[in-house]
Amino acid sequence: MVNDVEDDDSCPKPVGRSSVFYYGVGHMLNDITAACWFTYLLLFLTEIGLSPRDAAIVMLAGQIADGFATVFAGELIDRFGHFKIWHGAGSILAAISFSSVFGGCLPCKILASSSPIIETISYSTSAAIFNVGWAATQVSHMSMVNCISLNSTSRVVMTSCRNAFTMVANLSLYAVALVVFSTTKATTHSDIENQYHWIAYTSIFIGCCFVGIFHLGTKEPRLKIRVHGTSYARISWAYWFKKVLYYQVGLVYMLTRLAQNVSQAYLAFYVIEDMRMAKSAKALVPAIIYISSFIVSIIMQEMYWTGQRLKAYYCAGGVLWVFCGASILFLPRSLSAFMYVISVFIGVANTLMTITGVSMQSVLVGSDLDGCAFVYGSLSFLDKVSCGLAVFVLQSFQSSSPRSQETLSTEYISVTRYGLGLLPAVCSLTGMAITYTMKLQTPHSKSLMEPLLE
Repeated sequence: MVNDVEDDDSCPKPVGRSSVFYYGVGHMLNDITAACWFTYLLLFLTEIGLSPRDAAIVMLAGQIADGFATVFAGELIDRFGHFKIWHGAGSILAAISFSSVFGGCLPCKILASSSPIIETISYSTSAAIFNVGWAATQVSHMSMVNCISLNSTSRVVMTSCRNAFTMVANLSLYAVALVVFSTTKATTHSDIENQYHWIAYTSIFIGCCFVGIFHLGTKEPRLKIRVHGTSYARISWAYWFKKVLYYQVGLVYMLTRLAQNVSQAYLAFYVIEDMRMAKSAKALVPAIIYISSFIVSIIMQEMYWTGQRLKAYYCAGGVLWVFCGASILFLPRSLSAFMYVISVFIGVANTLMTITGVSMQSVLVGSDLDGCAFVYGSLSFLDKVSCGLAVFVLQSFQSSSPRSQETLSTEYISVTRYGLGLLPAVCSLTGMAITYTMKLQTPHSKSLMEPLLE
């Protein structure tokens, strides 16, 4: 019966702290590997000798595979259910294949050739396989939140907790990277590969530990069946395509992820090549971003939420990103230390936009649980493909940038600055404009005015 899960559908009770915690840690493996993917993949591939364009092809291959996999995973999860099975299978595939992304070119060793074509094909294949597993884990985990509770505020707090552990995952990665970069040398091709081997393998180990905690503490959600009965009709794709809110939320989510992921991909390049900061800065600056993000995520778990608040906080994050983007675009090298201050505000902006952007998807789904996985999968498709294409376009112009000249004027704006400063600012501004036009309806029940957690 429905009462086994919720005492009253019109006023569903919030979920407990333990359930929020167990759900929140379920995306740790994805988060820590994604942080390594976006922060260090392009840097790693170019440092071992691939051209910027070939490195972008590797990332694009992974993003396209990820995009299509999210759509198919969403459809299959809606059709057959079993969120935890999809989550576990995707986690295993991602863990196994991620080691090969940073594990060197195996075909090159077999063929005794270091051809750029063979290297590009090898890394692209590994990236595609990794992203298929990553997509299955992401879609199952994101859509699961709607079937754990119908309480709108509980859905936001679970998303916020998930985002908090995203920060934990990223901080774990950058802590490992800081130790590796500070204690190991990188004078040869082999040294560089060994550095990233250690980072990748340690990341996988940490992520898998939290996946185990998630599966031990989280039960397979039964709310979908209990709300609609043991037999229910699946919602067709056309149902969502007729909703204006579907397109609005999709564009906002795509722009949010585009701003966050592309900026993360160019952050290490920016602090090392444009700002000429210490090598440790490529781990320290991202760490500051995620420390501030973690703090804001914790604060946001203790708030009650309505549609208007989601819009207001998203726009607040967008405004912060616009100012951060403008600062990055024109920051002279002589003021490189100011990047540590900018990092704090980037972290706050990312958190405000990410939590509210994902929570808008929960508002879109509402109680239509039979199509929730398709919603998350299809909207993630836009995110993955747009990110891959954006990085590919930017990297196509990277070779023409004088990356190593000491005499660059402070007025020179590199491709890296466009990727880290201009593009996120434009995406944030556009996302704010779309958010303003949204009509987000959330139930104004008594539970919304109570603390989020029991």
